[in-house]
Amino acid sequence: MIDRRKRKDDLKRPVQDMIRLNRFISNSGVCSRRDADKLILAGEIKVDGKIIKDLGTKVSVRSAIEYKGRRLNAEKKVYILLNKPRGYVSTLDDPHAEKKVIDLVKNACPERVYPVGRLDKDTTGVLLFTNDGELTKKLTHPSHRRKKIYHVFLNKALTKNDMIKLTQGIDIDEIVKADSVAWPDPEDKSQVGIEIHSGQNRVVRRMFEALGYRVKKLDRVYFAGLTKKNIPRGKWRFLTESEVNILKRAN
Repeated sequence: MIDRRKRKDDLKRPVQDMIRLNRFISNSGVCSRRDADKLILAGEIKVDGKIIKDLGTKVSVRSAIEYKGRRLNAEKKVYILLNKPRGYVSTLDDPHAEKKVIDLVKNACPERVYPVGRLDKDTTGVLLFTNDGELTKKLTHPSHRRKKIYHVFLNKALTKNDMIKLTQGIDIDEIVKADSVAWPDPEDKSQVGIEIHSGQNRVVRRMFEALGYRVKKLDRVYFAGLTKKNIPRGKWRFLTESEVNILKRAN
């Protein structure tokens, strides 16, 4: 039975100290929230000694949560910044992929981390990994319009007219506009810097392809305030506390 005094103590806890049981299980690294729901329904989770099958159950982060006789701990939040190399896929469940981005950070920490958003196999640059689900939603939801900047290498020089079209809007199933477009090197107009907020799949490539260009190389140099400065290709580092706070504070 659940100790009544403990239950009263939990009821007195601040609301922010209480989280859904499936989130607690997921944070512990056992499985995803969806799979945690299955464990709960199957009666495989105990809260303070009692089997719980109610999916809406909220628990304190200090509650004794058990799975297969082992007490779970809500793991610490981890934030890793990778300078993604070419040839690695961002999806974690592709059985045919020879190289996955998760392999590059697998020894970084004991916690299970996931890439925030995706970069396609041939795109390089800034890629964030974390086990912070709330921040992930904040960074990827379209309503938050997180700024991304790409360095694009084209098969031919970008014309001024097409540069204007990119900012006015390109139809790729829907109209997508670049926030700004510039030539980083005025002597080589086949290189382009583009700032965009859209989270559509392969959006930058598709925009240039719609105008008749082929993207030879694509490098994300900025994402939501993060850059790959001083991180060699294929290497990673943990975010600083100030960087994490900036990500969490931003709208």
